Amino acid sequence: MTTVTIERLGQQGDGVARGPIFVPLALPGEVVSGTIEGDNLIDIRIETPSSDRVSAPCPHFRSCGGCQLQHANDDLVANFKRDTVITALAVHGIETEVRPTLTSPDKSRRRATFTARRTKKGALVGFHARKSDAVIPVPQCILVTPALAAVPALAEALAMAGTSRKAALSVTVTESIEGLDVSVTGGKSLDGPLRISLAALCETYKLARLTWDDELVGMRIPPVQALGAALVVPPPGAFLQATQHGQDTLTALVQEVVGDAKSVVDLFAGCGTFALPLAEKAEVLAVEGASDMVSAMDAGWRKAQGLKKVTGLSRDLMRRPLLPDELAKFQAAVIDPPRAGATSQIAELAKSKIPAIAHVSCNPQTFSRDAATLIEAGYVLEWVQPVDQFRWSAHVELVGAFRLTHTR
Repeated sequence: MTTVTIERLGQQGDGVARGPIFVPLALPGEVVSGTIEGDNLIDIRIETPSSDRVSAPCPHFRSCGGCQLQHANDDLVANFKRDTVITALAVHGIETEVRPTLTSPDKSRRRATFTARRTKKGALVGFHARKSDAVIPVPQCILVTPALAAVPALAEALAMAGTSRKAALSVTVTESIEGLDVSVTGGKSLDGPLRISLAALCETYKLARLTWDDELVGMRIPPVQALGAALVVPPPGAFLQATQHGQDTLTALVQEVVGDAKSVVDLFAGCGTFALPLAEKAEVLAVEGASDMVSAMDAGWRKAQGLKKVTGLSRDLMRRPLLPDELAKFQAAVIDPPRAGATSQIAELAKSKIPAIAHVSCNPQTFSRDAATLIEAGYVLEWVQPVDQFRWSAHVELVGAFRLTHTR
């Protein structure tokens, strides 16, 4: 047996001792013992627990891989996520105000992906076990909304109808204003009998929409999402902020950065999460690579009342970023790239003279890299706000406020 003291939490939420040695479900300051296996400690015994340790509120926590930090109190988790941002910035020598973390409440995740497998006696539905492909049933999950907590019965029925014991269904469910929007992948090929069975399930479970490997099976009513004053029907499986709290928080932060700007460019705009609320005060060019998302945003804007002009543009910003002459007419920019960041588009933004940039990110490391590029070009990072939509996970999102002070 080896005894170690946990010095900090790692990027995945594991405790880290000197070495480094990674210790799952351990907290800073704890003394733990176990067996060294590579750079991990296994067969762990907590000799001296942290005062920040709490009883996990979910009985499935130790087996389910959906949460990493239910054994820590809320303050420790919030501070861990803020410190993650501060550390990422420090790698690039950046110091700024990093605000306290804003955390979504429990039972607020409106989007989740369940795994469903056929078994000898029926079907097994749940989430993957920690670092495993095993499926763990999680009845009454405390992360998701009540509507999503009831999904396992639906997912079991979908598995019985549309998969074999050799495969597993991936059932992505999003709660919309009108009901559940369900997108299934990994099942049998659609044929006449399967279509009939799935259409019946759509009616039985009062689903708003059901798609099967991107093909529409049934839609009782369009699964609309409210984006500001607009109602949008996203394409099946399209990106949506994980919680309503997260969407509202990020939108308010973006609006804070944009301020009174009358013309805004929204880069990686999706279905209009930011573009449509911003259109209450400004004209917006919303650029997004997926044409179906642009179409959904445009349809929502056209049906809404009282919004200024939103122009949707389908363009791959990774390969064809907007150039400084295209950006010159805007008073503010919003950018919400994927986890890898957007090096090429950030480079063009850095050359532009846009006075304000709201940078939304789900990766503090790539955000910090992009921030360094903007700062070198004369922007000041006024503040960063961490946002925790993925409660009890190691994941953190953020918004950074950039102002142009001079050009180099």
